Amino acid sequence: MSTSKEQAAISKVLSFLQEWDHGNKTVRSRMLTVFVTQNTGKTCPELELEFAQVASLFLARLTAWMRLTYMFGTCLGLQLKAVGVFLSAASNHRYLIEFLEVGGVLTLLEILGQKQTKEEDKAEAIRLLQIVSNAGRKYKELICESYGVRAIAECLAKSKTEGTQETARALLESLAHGNPKYQNQVYRGLIALLTCISPKAQQLVLQTLRIVQDIVKEAHPSIVGPLLNLLRSLHLEVQYEAIELITDLRQYEVRPALLTGLVDLLKPAMEGVQTYKILEDPEMTKMTESLPVYVQQAAAAKALRLLAQGSQELSQELLPLRVVHHLIYAMGNQEHADAQRQASLALEHFVRTYPVVEEHVRRTMGINLFAAFMHKPETFYMTMDEIQADILLSNKVNISEVLEHQSSED
Repeated sequence: MSTSKEQAAISKVLSFLQEWDHGNKTVRSRMLTVFVTQNTGKTCPELELEFAQVASLFLARLTAWMRLTYMFGTCLGLQLKAVGVFLSAASNHRYLIEFLEVGGVLTLLEILGQKQTKEEDKAEAIRLLQIVSNAGRKYKELICESYGVRAIAECLAKSKTEGTQETARALLESLAHGNPKYQNQVYRGLIALLTCISPKAQQLVLQTLRIVQDIVKEAHPSIVGPLLNLLRSLHLEVQYEAIELITDLRQYEVRPALLTGLVDLLKPAMEGVQTYKILEDPEMTKMTESLPVYVQQAAAAKALRLLAQGSQELSQELLPLRVVHHLIYAMGNQEHADAQRQASLALEHFVRTYPVVEEHVRRTMGINLFAAFMHKPETFYMTMDEIQADILLSNKVNISEVLEHQSSED
């Protein structure tokens, strides 16, 4: 570049910066719009050429204005997009360091925590944090050291748009990869999110936990309770992901707690549930059929069937837990058809796998009822009357006693 051209470029940049320094909100908004439009996708060398090798001077002004005004939402969307032009530029290391040195990460995390921040601005802030995370291990650690996991997790739990939730989920996963110092912090943060009320967030957290669980290698006992509780969800996509994670966890040390918990869910505490039976209102009947405790009962039966079918060893572990007794009990629950169906399918597996189970189930049901059950387990509940249901609910089957007797004889 010739001296005259250099001078012209420098003069242009100085004029630009002077206009910025003296400009009000409207002027700066216009300048940012033009900047984002003309420079998105440019590399670091291209930005330096555009700003006569002093692009950092504009980045410093931009970040300073954002730090001063983000609480008021002043052009925040444009500010974030403009910062993104710098951070997403190829060979951006220089800009990244400058942004971090002025507290850029903390500013982005604080933006996430502001109630008044728009959803699209939160998504943009997360996108910028993702760029920081992608820069390497020490940058992931910086985000985590700044209480980033908590801020991002809260954003995921409370966000009202799926786009923002998806972006937050991707960032949490990113922070778990290649970050041994803080991967367990991310893992525990995800477990804490299992109790959030957004079905979409629950689904995303479950999906991410399956990935992060494989990274951390050890399952924390605190995952069992909230995971089993999600089986109450009326959203099939949440139930599906919960059962998938339960299936993954069969390889970890929480397996006994999971199996015991699933079996216990087949026989829920009925206090306060049966009161609906005395009401003839059809709407009340409908409420009874969709009670979360019954949905959970059905999901537990399904999970147990999938686990038992997938592992002979695990199937045998369930017998001493009185899984057969509990499944027969669930089959008698005429308040929820799916619980009966799932329990029937699960019981069929144990009956066909273990002769001792077949013998005890036949003895409990009686020849005719047992024959009907084995003929069509999936639809068996549709022909069941109240007397037969009471037989199932009051069953005393205890295979564990038989197994203990056999082992003592051996």
